[in-house]
Amino acid sequence: MDTSRETAPATGARVLRDGLLWGGGVALLLVSVAVAVTIGPARISVPDVWATVASHLGPGEARLSPIRDGIIWNLRMPRTLLAAVCGAGLAVCGTVMQSLLRNPLADPFVLGVSSGASTGAVVVVVLGVGGGTVSISTGAFVGALCSFALVLLLSHTLGGSTDRVVLAGVAAMQLFSALTSFVVMTAADAEQTRGVLFWLLGSLSGVGWTDVWMCSAVLAVTLLICLGHARTLDAFAFGQDAAAALGVHVGRTRIVLLCTTALLTAALVSSAGAIGFVGLVLPHAARALTGSGHRRLLPVTALAGAVFLVWVDTLARTVLDPQEVPVGVFTALIGVPAFVLVLYRTRRST
Repeated sequence: MDTSRETAPATGARVLRDGLLWGGGVALLLVSVAVAVTIGPARISVPDVWATVASHLGPGEARLSPIRDGIIWNLRMPRTLLAAVCGAGLAVCGTVMQSLLRNPLADPFVLGVSSGASTGAVVVVVLGVGGGTVSISTGAFVGALCSFALVLLLSHTLGGSTDRVVLAGVAAMQLFSALTSFVVMTAADAEQTRGVLFWLLGSLSGVGWTDVWMCSAVLAVTLLICLGHARTLDAFAFGQDAAAALGVHVGRTRIVLLCTTALLTAALVSSAGAIGFVGLVLPHAARALTGSGHRRLLPVTALAGAVFLVWVDTLARTVLDPQEVPVGVFTALIGVPAFVLVLYRTRRST
């Protein structure tokens, strides 16, 4: 029996479906960014956005006033694009971690990276480490790396299994959260405390093009590395013993991917603060569309996370205008019910 004639249409249909899904996701993201930039006190239209982008990146001529051009290009566009990058990055990290640790409740902060970044930022802002030469982003990045190094050391000492990695992450998260609270309570004044707490809840205000380019570059490298390990991540779905039987170097692969996702999380947190639940919820939503194959799952998860955080950030900066709400507040309000749903589905499947 010739199966090639049967599999060819199925393969073609799958390629067409994936193409429509990815193309639709990219189109939705572009439209979301363009529309989100128009929302705010200043009245701006989508054609104004495209004209501004064309004048800065292409042969188009500027037809808006300098003030309106600055609002689009220097204020709203970097913030909206960084929201997309952060959403995509956190969702990708969550997908990879849930596969590596075989834990549907794992997210980028399970390794304590967010808590370490928070401590680093607080040390710079409150204690003045660096004498003004070290930025809050640099402090957050260094703190995140220190936290992850502690997790690696603890998990290696305890045996390096997936449950030990999770336990080490929880321990690091509690340690650095306690250090952050201690520094704020003992050394910060009222104004510093308010600013730090706002940033710790996730904030995209005041970001610039440097943050966008830096986070985008780290995301691109991370996504390429994870896509290169897509088949390996598929093997991890059957357990580390099964993956080892299929020829996967379990320990080395886990270290490479965990380090990669931790570095991406550190970069995102250093620019936007601690934005929770994106890496927990979006991978499950994407799996409902694509299945568990990571070659299709990772790009769809990235697009879903990007679109999601663009609109959540738009809601956060406009719902109580002129007051801004930390974006992490809204991701938690949306993520907690989704988290409960994941818990319920996990309980039913066990």
